[in-house]
Amino acid sequence: MSNSILIVDDERGIRETLRGVLEDEGFEVETAASGEACLKAVQTDNFSCILLDVWLPEIDGLETLKRLRENGNDAAVVMISGHGNIETAVTATKLGAFDFIEKPLSIERTVLTVRNAVKQRELERVNASLSEKLGHEYEMIGDSIAMRALRKQISIVAPTDGRVLISGESGTGKELVARAIHAHSKRKSAPFVEINSAAIPEELVESELFGYAKGAFSGAVQAKKGKFEIADGGTLFLDEIGDMSPRVQAKMLRVLEEQRFESVGSNAPVKVDVRVISATNKPLSGLIEDGDFRADLFYRLNVIPFQIPPLRERPEDVPLLIEHFNRKFSSDYGKKPKQITAEATTILQNYDWLGNVRELRNLIERIVIMHDGQIVSAKDLPELNARKKTPAASFRFPSFKEANDAYQREFILHKLAEADGSVAKAAGAMGVDRSHLYRRMKNLGINFEK
Repeated sequence: MSNSILIVDDERGIRETLRGVLEDEGFEVETAASGEACLKAVQTDNFSCILLDVWLPEIDGLETLKRLRENGNDAAVVMISGHGNIETAVTATKLGAFDFIEKPLSIERTVLTVRNAVKQRELERVNASLSEKLGHEYEMIGDSIAMRALRKQISIVAPTDGRVLISGESGTGKELVARAIHAHSKRKSAPFVEINSAAIPEELVESELFGYAKGAFSGAVQAKKGKFEIADGGTLFLDEIGDMSPRVQAKMLRVLEEQRFESVGSNAPVKVDVRVISATNKPLSGLIEDGDFRADLFYRLNVIPFQIPPLRERPEDVPLLIEHFNRKFSSDYGKKPKQITAEATTILQNYDWLGNVRELRNLIERIVIMHDGQIVSAKDLPELNARKKTPAASFRFPSFKEANDAYQREFILHKLAEADGSVAKAAGAMGVDRSHLYRRMKNLGINFEK
């Protein structure tokens, strides 16, 4: 409760007087006659402010305050005393007291101090909640070798300005990786701007990227900035670049080379400083062979390649994702988290997630919203039983080379994880020369500190 107060004083008259005054001011008030009673009360109620007398029997106020902080209680504590001195006030402040007031109590000052304490504590709690939410917003959930390697790669790449190409099936979290890279980069306070090439009609992609001048075409009654200019100083995320038209690819190539462009209908160059992160769910090598994607653009975008494995290849991460989404959506909708049985979790873990993390996320959200009971058992997941399993991972690749590369990548990542990221140790364990392993890692898009 945001206006809940606990009064701790061994004098009944003071407890009842303060209760009456503070209840008249709109606060919800509880009382305790000792430090022990205070410590017991905070175990069941979440108080915003505690008025705590210094002189209490057995456990005094300062010791009670110390134990409150040791137990992680974050209520604003206002110390009150009839025998106050500077030393006691300083000690209370060091222990985390919000304020220190002396008896006989001034009602006006006490009410004002309580109001300020409650306001300050709620502000701190809101800020802490927002900081925690932001801190976890781009968290990579999973403890598989692939996810640990991905987090390591992000930590290495994020502080640089190197261009990143993220490859992976739909729903694997390519945008999440892009945002995580931006959030941990030196550009994090600048804009993160995204554009999905597949979601915008071909004739509009160029104007969306580069903007347009007034009168550039019918309906252009005023100039408009494009995504590149909006992202100046920050990061531009180009999603589904495999759907980008040849004309836009050519212009994109020039922008990456020169970091400048002209808006549609204008000859005036616009200079920008933008880090480009791109993503695709299509094998660009095949598009290049078919002439649908420029090889020179690919090499400029693919400075640092990221490959996100599909969820079915890291089933050990499924229970962690279930727990994460269960807590998230239960909190979002003001519900108590569901209890998903071990049998149901096993079914979800063995399911062939063609929609990857996004499909699992949607399923858990649907369960949180629609399932009436608190316990979710296997019988509550009937739609999952009908899907036919896709072929084994090794049979999903269009060519022997891609299948072989995928196996080698997973094998190397496993050995690197066993060696705590040491390429030298991993090479020794694999029986290959370290320089050979470095070259192979580079070819496979595996980035580790040397």
